[in-house]
Parts: sequence; structure tokens; C-alpha cells
Amino acid sequence: MRISEIHPLVYRIRIFQKRLFRSWENVKNRDKFAKSILDTPYSYTCKKHQSLLRRRLGDSDPQLQENKIVNISIALSKIDGIVINPGEVFSFWKLVGKTTKAKGYIEGMQLSMGEVKTGVGGGICQLANLLYWMAIHTPLTIIERHHHSFDPFPDEGRVLPFGSGAGVFYNYVDLRFQNNTEQSFQIRIWLTNNHLKGAIYTNKEWPYTYHMEERNHEFIKKNGKNFRKNEIWRKTVDKRTGNYINEEMLIKNFSEVKYETDSRNDGS
Repeated sequence: MRISEIHPLVYRIRIFQKRLFRSWENVKNRDKFAKSILDTPYSYTCKKHQSLLRRRLGDSDPQLQENKIVNISIALSKIDGIVINPGEVFSFWKLVGKTTKAKGYIEGMQLSMGEVKTGVGGGICQLANLLYWMAIHTPLTIIERHHHSFDPFPDEGRVLPFGSGAGVFYNYVDLRFQNNTEQSFQIRIWLTNNHLKGAIYTNKEWPYTYHMEERNHEFIKKNGKNFRKNEIWRKTVDKRTGNYINEEMLIKNFSEVKYETDSRNDGS
């Protein structure tokens, strides 16, 4: 058992400590965080994506999804239009800030310590998921990304490979990517009635495109628990010739599954 699990007060103190350490690191390392906003999109598209705002998640309260949309709308307003210039770092939390009631955030669904809970600002992981998925389709370098240690819901309505999202928790569980190229990139995010939509643009044509491929997906039963594993690989393609340049494994997942799985897929 972790020390933070002994008593709720110990847990809160530990969170405060980690947040303090991260704030100090931000000052000490003097990272060049992206902060410039541009309303007009750049001319060249790197990646567009969208995700459903409402889908059935087990027996969870549907109202939490409506609350999630409120929270996402507030958070994305801090990110939409952000420009990542050469050498700059995109940080989810440096832009969004702490999600508080005073800023308009309300109770939404959160995944924490192996459980589905509720909390102010809950649900904005969907925004982080979208940002991460788009970023890995660009030359931006992922320098910090966290994934959940468990899979809470079955795949109803899921269109991306398992484990391709990004967990965030203020401020030390962050999503960060750096622009190590010589051109600028811009993120645009918006909501429609049914979708969260986004795009990453650049100020001049990038010669490569990126394709994701899931490999070695499997459900496993171990010590009476269900687990799920897979790998996500990225292939780089030359736009001009259509030839593959190289491939790399981006993500290797192994997570506990919190729902019943089809015994035919258990791998046991």
C-alpha cells in the first residue's frame, strides 16, 4: 500500500507536494512554454480529428457527460489558436490552469487511483486525448504523456486503439510536446453539438505524414484479474513518393480491465 493511501489527509498532502515540486521545476528549468494565440489558422493541415461528446460508459450517470462538455468548453478556450514556435513547449496545464468552481468548472467524471470518481473539472481528459492523438501525427516531439493504469469501460463507440489517450491531473500529470523543427505549428479546437473537433496546422508544407497501427492486442487473465495489452506503432510516409521512411513503437500498454471480457479473447 502506498503512503498516500493510508489516510485521505496524507493523500492531499502528497498531491500538494507534487504540485509544488512541478511549479518549482517549471521555474527552475525555464522551459519556453508556448503562449502566443493566433485567431487565423495557418494554411497547411497536419492532422484533423474529432471525438464523440456523448457515448454510453457502463452505468455512469449521463449528466456527467453533459457536465464534461461544459468543462471542455472552458478548457479549450485557453488552448484554441495556440502557436508552438520552434523550440517552444506545449503544456496542457500551463495553458488551462487549475480547474476550479470560480472559473466555471463543474462536477464531471474522473479516473483516479484505479476508480471512476467525480470531481470539479472532470472529463477534460477527452480534450487531452484528442490533443495527443493529433500531436503524434505531426513532427512535434512528445516529452510528457501519461496513460491510465486501468481500462474502465468496454469499447462501445471507441474508434481509436486502446491506450492511445493521455491522462492529465493538475499540474504534475501533464501532456507536453516540443517543437524541434524550424517551422511553427498551431492548434485549433472547437465544439459542435455532437463532437469535440480539432486540427493542427503549420505555416509551411511538411513533407511527411504519419500512420498509426495497433499490434499485438490481447486480453489476458492473470491472478483472477483481466488485463489488456497492445502496442501502437507509427509509420512515417513521404508525401511526395508515398514510400515508408521508417517505423517506431510509440506506446506499449498493459492495463487492468474493470469490466467483463469475452472469454474467447482472454488469451488464457
